[in-house]
Amino acid sequence: MKIEMSNIRKSFGSNDVIKDVSFSVQGGEICALLGENGAGKSTLMNILGGVYQMDQGSIIVDGKEVQFDTPAESLEAGIAFIHQELNLINDLPIYENMFLGREIKTKRGSLDLKQMYDQTAEIFERMNVDLDPGKMVRDLDASYKQIVEICRAMMTNASIIIMDEPTTSLTDSEIERVFQMMSTMKEHDVGIIFISHKLNEVMQVCNRYLVLRDGNLVAEGNVSDVTTKELASDMVGYDVRTESLRRVKEDEDEIGEEVLRVEGLTDEHYFRDINFSIKAGEIVGVTGLLGDGRSELFQAIFGADKFLSGNIFLDGRKVNINHTYQAIKEGIAYLPRNRKENGILKDMDIFENASVVTWPMFSKRGVINTFKHRQKFEEQRGVLRLKMGELTDSITSLSGGNQQKVVLSKWLAANPRVLILDNPTQGVDVGAKEDIYDIILKLAEENIAIVVLSSEAQEIIRVCDRALVMYHGVIQGEVHDEMMTEHAIMSLATGGELDAERREHQL
Repeated sequence: MKIEMSNIRKSFGSNDVIKDVSFSVQGGEICALLGENGAGKSTLMNILGGVYQMDQGSIIVDGKEVQFDTPAESLEAGIAFIHQELNLINDLPIYENMFLGREIKTKRGSLDLKQMYDQTAEIFERMNVDLDPGKMVRDLDASYKQIVEICRAMMTNASIIIMDEPTTSLTDSEIERVFQMMSTMKEHDVGIIFISHKLNEVMQVCNRYLVLRDGNLVAEGNVSDVTTKELASDMVGYDVRTESLRRVKEDEDEIGEEVLRVEGLTDEHYFRDINFSIKAGEIVGVTGLLGDGRSELFQAIFGADKFLSGNIFLDGRKVNINHTYQAIKEGIAYLPRNRKENGILKDMDIFENASVVTWPMFSKRGVINTFKHRQKFEEQRGVLRLKMGELTDSITSLSGGNQQKVVLSKWLAANPRVLILDNPTQGVDVGAKEDIYDIILKLAEENIAIVVLSSEAQEIIRVCDRALVMYHGVIQGEVHDEMMTEHAIMSLATGGELDAERREHQL
């Protein structure tokens, strides 16, 4: 199959999102679609996927002009779309999600649950996915929800598959599995449009690339002819820095007093005997592999989850945090990992999302001081370089990266002393990533204790002063200075230890 999109234009009100873009993709190739958040990538693919209708232009499939008025029409033409924001129903089991909209029925017209279960088990086995098809989707980690989406698209026998940031929340081993799936599909003459902000993945798996910037196609070519630095420059329109941002400290006195200390923190399922402390102005990374317990640990510290035993100290004072509001009052802020489910309120506008945390702070006798809120938000808006329309626009009108910036701004407005960032750059483009890194460094200079939870070793190494590496719910080790390498982090994250030579060097 060959698909051509010719002279596509799309506007939302006065905002021209796609400006005369043309490109083609065919079976047997993997084509990267790159660009900053808000560049128009998802909108262009939503047109191809039948979610939006173009204002001008044409779509040609195997030489015949077509129009997709609904996603079902696009799917029927052989185009499957794996969206960035997962489209699974939490209250159904996996196998029913796999057949949504194309359910298998018995001769009597009832759902053939056994057939759907068996076919789901078959595709999982073929793809080496260790999941029970009968498990409820609500019980899955985000990474496994992504894998279910990928398997669902593959079950439709699509000729072209659009993958909108499919590896954002996956571990290295799961990413490798997805890449193997993609290679298999390519061999079977399936074409893939791969949207990603991870340029090293693009270099590894893609044949061609297209770069959108502000709705225009600004660059295209063969991946073998470019470097990641050149791709990043095309995306943002200027040279992107790649050097380490880690601050060099001559001695410990440059870091402030201890702000947060945890002793013996233990949970029934996710973590045990956790001990660490963090000082004012320090950036501490916490990393590991899927299931290491880091998110659950810091959710417990933030009061969102319970723990069995252990103590939490703030400024040397023991505290009992039983609720998130209490944590906020104590000066702890938490930016969650799953923006869609835990970060934004989809029924509220941009300004409401940015101010919801500080409503109690800026209110008197139950009346919210909107002027103070707006003043605070305008400060954050400039610093975070938010791309947005009106304050009253829906939060869902923003790109994923700009939604993440709004979520970050609401926590910064609370003036925290401890800021916990759980995968802060997930689904964020290279330019926005650098903006967020600048914010992290600036906040540390203002003596805020920063915790960065991330699966990306390179992110930890670039930004953090030191890192705690978790393995199956325990802190397996700590790395800092010259010891902060991908090799050392991966060794600890897989249950190993730093070898004798490295430990000596660390000491």
